[in-house]
Amino acid sequence: MTTEIVSVPVIDLEAASVAEPGSEELTRLRAAGEQLGILQVVNHGVPQQLIDDFHGGIGRILALPQADKEQLASPTAHPYRGWRQWPDDYGRLELERFSFGQYDDSASAAAASVPDEYLDVFAHANVWPPQEPGLREVARAYHDANVGVARRVLALYSRALGLPVETFPGPALEYTTLVVNDYPTWTYPDPGTDEEKLLLLEHADSTVLTVLHQEGDYAGLQGQLPDGTWASVPIVPGALQVFTGSLLTNWTNGLLKPGRHRVVAGGTVTRRSTAVFIHPSLDTVVEPLDVFVGDGEPEFDAYHVGSAALGSVEEYLQVFGRPEQVAAWREGRPYVAAVQEPA
Repeated sequence: MTTEIVSVPVIDLEAASVAEPGSEELTRLRAAGEQLGILQVVNHGVPQQLIDDFHGGIGRILALPQADKEQLASPTAHPYRGWRQWPDDYGRLELERFSFGQYDDSASAAAASVPDEYLDVFAHANVWPPQEPGLREVARAYHDANVGVARRVLALYSRALGLPVETFPGPALEYTTLVVNDYPTWTYPDPGTDEEKLLLLEHADSTVLTVLHQEGDYAGLQGQLPDGTWASVPIVPGALQVFTGSLLTNWTNGLLKPGRHRVVAGGTVTRRSTAVFIHPSLDTVVEPLDVFVGDGEPEFDAYHVGSAALGSVEEYLQVFGRPEQVAAWREGRPYVAAVQEPA
């Protein structure tokens, strides 16, 4: 009997880890993977103190005066490094973002044995705020703990599907990005419906799994249910959210659905979310695995992780880049988007 998904389920990772295939916990996890692609997980093993330490440090950075934050923008206008602010088409602030690459620069990546052909992925250095000298160490620990959660969930999906835990390619999920989003209080006139004021547009991540932590006073994150409607992802104290990305959908030939999600305005205080985007290693070619194809045909084309990573900035700028942002990137200088002052 298939469990019907009507909301984002909360999965106890400790209980699921010792459950047998066919148990209620693994049945719920499998149903969520096949219908929704979004989980909330508790008893996940990431210490609350580590979560608090990271969010405390990055929160102090995001609370700095505007002029100080502008000094933390990528010096080369890289959209996935350092601080940036993100206006909508009317110039209203939708979010502030701070992004960290997996390695601080190309030299660090080379020292970690990243193949030479992919070192350009890390050619634009991370920006570590001097105001928080301990943030780098805490961020690395926070990142590693969340990658550990992703590995556990991936193994649980294998068990829930009745497959060996080593079904998905290894040895490690090792190409990652850490991103913090700050969604402001919405002081502009009430937009009316959710669709009229999306702070982050509907999408699914191009990852294997994404592990998210959300905090704030409103459930602005929404996931798309199997019938196409949207459900809020409640803020459950201590929980992490795990999204299936398009690469896991590819590996399973469409069996596990990508978690489509969006963010709507509505809080009385800033809403913050922190995501660790987790991919296979850069030299991985993702394509449907034989166990999911059987005697049929693959439904997805091969996807080369490294090639996509090397072209990710250009692809982003082609779709979302504003002329002044593209010019700054081409000229290798900082870019700070202009935003309208709140009412």
